[in-house]
Amino acid sequence: MCEDRKLIDVFSNFKGEKGELIPVLQAVQDEFGYLPNDTMAKIAKFTGASESNVFGVASFYAQFRLTPTGKNKINVCRGTACHVRGAPQILEEVERHLGIKEGDSTPDLEYSLETVACIGCCALAPVITINDEVFGKLSLKDVAKVLPKMEAA
Repeated sequence: MCEDRKLIDVFSNFKGEKGELIPVLQAVQDEFGYLPNDTMAKIAKFTGASESNVFGVASFYAQFRLTPTGKNKINVCRGTACHVRGAPQILEEVERHLGIKEGDSTPDLEYSLETVACIGCCALAPVITINDEVFGKLSLKDVAKVLPKMEAA
């Protein structure tokens, strides 16, 4: 019920036209942190698009998440400068530290781990961001210092 109220609030900012599908998806994701499966039919009905079209758009664009994400978003840069300066090893260390793989979230939804093509801080390579805070010139030893301490499972 609460979810329906939130959707009504989101929809109130739009006219309900097919051309609004992407902005509606963005707004729904902003509200929920991802695109809950049970909202797809409601988005389709509101915009006049088919459910398959809504799902197709949502699954095509990398900006949309179909599963819940963690409160804290960690991005590891995979740009050329970061790659040659050890980003693959940094990613492995972050995965080991968090106990998840790229594209996953911790079971408690505290953290999500993604890679990005380039963060744009090449002079600081290798770089990660945690909730948009940049950490550069990282070594493997630095990973444990910048990542939150994780409780043993």
